[in-house]
Amino acid sequence: MSYLTEERRMLQEAAREFAMREVLPLANKLDPERGEIPESLMEQLAEMGYLGIVIPEEYGGLGLGCFEYCLVTEELSRAWMSVGSIIRSCTFNTLFPLSALNEEQLERIAPRLANGEYRGAFSMSEPGVGSDAAGISCRARREGNSWVLNGNKYWCTYADQADFIIVMARTDPEIDPAHRHRGISAILVDKPRGGFPPEIHASTIPKIGYFGWKTFELAFDNLRVPIENLLGKEGQGFYMVSAGLEIGRAHTAARAVGVARGALEDASAYCLERKQFGQPIGEFQAIRFKIAHMAAEIEANRQLMYSVCDTIDQGERCDLEASMAKYMATEMAERVTSEGLQIHGGAGYTTLTAAERYWRDARLTKIFEGTSEIQLRIISDRILGKSGQ
Repeated sequence: MSYLTEERRMLQEAAREFAMREVLPLANKLDPERGEIPESLMEQLAEMGYLGIVIPEEYGGLGLGCFEYCLVTEELSRAWMSVGSIIRSCTFNTLFPLSALNEEQLERIAPRLANGEYRGAFSMSEPGVGSDAAGISCRARREGNSWVLNGNKYWCTYADQADFIIVMARTDPEIDPAHRHRGISAILVDKPRGGFPPEIHASTIPKIGYFGWKTFELAFDNLRVPIENLLGKEGQGFYMVSAGLEIGRAHTAARAVGVARGALEDASAYCLERKQFGQPIGEFQAIRFKIAHMAAEIEANRQLMYSVCDTIDQGERCDLEASMAKYMATEMAERVTSEGLQIHGGAGYTTLTAAERYWRDARLTKIFEGTSEIQLRIISDRILGKSGQ
């Protein structure tokens, strides 16, 4: 079965050409400097329609599905994974379901999201809360016509440059031990682009990769937000976010495939140029077999990702398969990028090539959107039944 229609191939080719022409040179320049994705590139992403790729056409988006979203993500991530990620961080339907918004919110927000005017960040994790999202302690209490937010958040990427942050906070102070996910709500916090209001104290988290944008720890100190900025139903925020986990995991699989492909393509070019013992190292069987194995792993995981995307677009549930795709692709990406660095030898251990960037970024894919261990837990629970451990 071929998933790639003529329209999808055209979209893929346009994204590939854009990524290699516009994104890759910036990545090669800015990543070693730990520089940030420039506003000019953000404007180009908006012009290409990538910031509104899954937003309905009636609101100015491209109105495409998960498949097209992941096609574009793979191409952008092949050049710079941070850019493949930023198209998710800036919009709804991948960050948070548009279906949860009321009509007034849709009319006010969706067109500005689609044209790149209104960009967002998402904040769920906390200093003591990662995989166990039900443990959220950041509070939002209702006071008159406002929500008042207090508490700490962690791992909020792009928080400084975003126009809004979707904050997952506990609006019900009573925690039901049997239903710990209840009582968590999604609240949209508007903020100035490039900074924070006085009630949000932000500090950057030092990272070993995923450069191009900053990641923050946030502390909310009696921040007041209009009551109408509640997204969806009060106390149901966790379930609304969970509905998008399949898309998020397919997207991470696409990012992993893209960054692994970058490693393969660079290693392939390098082994034809680099000479040892009087011939290109690509003539040695050990290197040739590495390249073959890398290529086979990438394609196998791409096809699994395609299958998951197609199932999502058919409106069918595929939480098991999405976890499998996320787990397999990210584990593959770490192996492939490591091999790509190995083929480069000493040159791969410098910032003079992109080999080390692929390796660093691939390592992160095993952690976000649910760690590899969480994916294995999901998969094994579906096969064997839920464990008490």
